[in-house]
Amino acid sequence: MLKGIPKNLSPELVKVLMEMGHGDEILLADANYPAKTNNQTVVRADGINVPELLASILKLMPLDTYSDYQAILMEVVKGDDTKPIIWDEYKKIIADNFDKPNIKEMERQEFYKYSHKCFAIIQTGETALYGNLILKKGVI
Repeated sequence: MLKGIPKNLSPELVKVLMEMGHGDEILLADANYPAKTNNQTVVRADGINVPELLASILKLMPLDTYSDYQAILMEVVKGDDTKPIIWDEYKKIIADNFDKPNIKEMERQEFYKYSHKCFAIIQTGETALYGNLILKKGVI
């Protein structure tokens, strides 16, 4: 056992966070995301929603202060409902852990392609539509 590591972070997820370097990105994917199709490294976090996982990860991992963005959301497809409510939760959690974050949006198909370059995808139990969030790791 170790002190200070949130209990909802599995040993595999902590290992992935530790192996990431400055500028590497990790995708917190919702339950519908085709994770295995888009990345070879997938860590399962079934039963855990993105907001609680995000809060726990940000206790251990800093966000990138050198980048023009710290996170990426999947842009809502034209014709779908307006901005997902869950995004407000993400933005609040990130703002509680990072001063003046910049969160950009990326078109859906581009987001899928981009996720191939992520260090890993964490497949969560999140059921909110457009619940996917990419985080860019900073330095300590």
